[in-house]
Amino acid sequence: MKIAHFTTRPPHLVQALETLALDQGREQEAQALLHELAGITVLVARKFTNDRTADGLLEAFYLTIGCVSLGISQADISHSRESELSFLLHQGAETVFQTGFRHIRELAALPAHTLITDFDNDPFVQQRNIKALFIELCRADPNSVWTGDEAYINELHNRQDNRNTVECALWLRKNHFTGAIKDSDLDAQAVIAIAVIFAILGDGRIVARTGQKEIESLIRSARNTPPEIDAGWNQLLQKTPPRYQALLSAQMDAFRNTIIKKILSKTRVKTIVTEIQNCYAGTEQDVDYD
Repeated sequence: MKIAHFTTRPPHLVQALETLALDQGREQEAQALLHELAGITVLVARKFTNDRTADGLLEAFYLTIGCVSLGISQADISHSRESELSFLLHQGAETVFQTGFRHIRELAALPAHTLITDFDNDPFVQQRNIKALFIELCRADPNSVWTGDEAYINELHNRQDNRNTVECALWLRKNHFTGAIKDSDLDAQAVIAIAVIFAILGDGRIVARTGQKEIESLIRSARNTPPEIDAGWNQLLQKTPPRYQALLSAQMDAFRNTIIKKILSKTRVKTIVTEIQNCYAGTEQDVDYD
């Protein structure tokens, strides 16, 4: 039986402080570092928790530990205890904290999802999202296991994937066959799904938005004259910038034996239209008629 692996590492800052405590000749550096950390904790309490209550100061203390630890974890250094301590003392706790917080702020600027609305651009919402990520990733109890740096990396990768999806959808919208679509709201997954589905016709069009009539026409055309699906998809890929081709190819692979197979089957046209509207087109569809 395979035994599950559990991370038992304390926060990087705690490890650095433990290493510093073992060196009795560095008491002055230790005092200066603790004084600096106390000042950061007060500032965090004023801005994010509550500097007038013990609970607020304790939460700020946990956030300070995690944010400094995040700054250490993402530094371009060899990650031994001694090297991390040396980095912390050389840079100063405030600088390392600011570096950690900058990672949080930059992460918050990446899309958390692929459904974009004007709401996401509201300054109040953006600040709220920064605070939420800061608390989620940086809260670190010195007596407990901390995985905030691992969670940060996972969230970074997810959001980078979302950004690539959004940028691909925006490119498809810009090159929509009837002219660029300039709607500020965006359902990126739906745009990509529509483009991939309509590309099976191989007529050279890039379709980024559709309606019920267009879907019906697509199904009838594909059934009247069975299309060269791979040729149509390759035509779309050749037009698309290389950085988006893997994303589109993955969507094509996912659709080949699902919705595309149904389009070419004998399933009722109305049934397929409803499925495309409900499961693929999202908010990127125009209402033609009931």
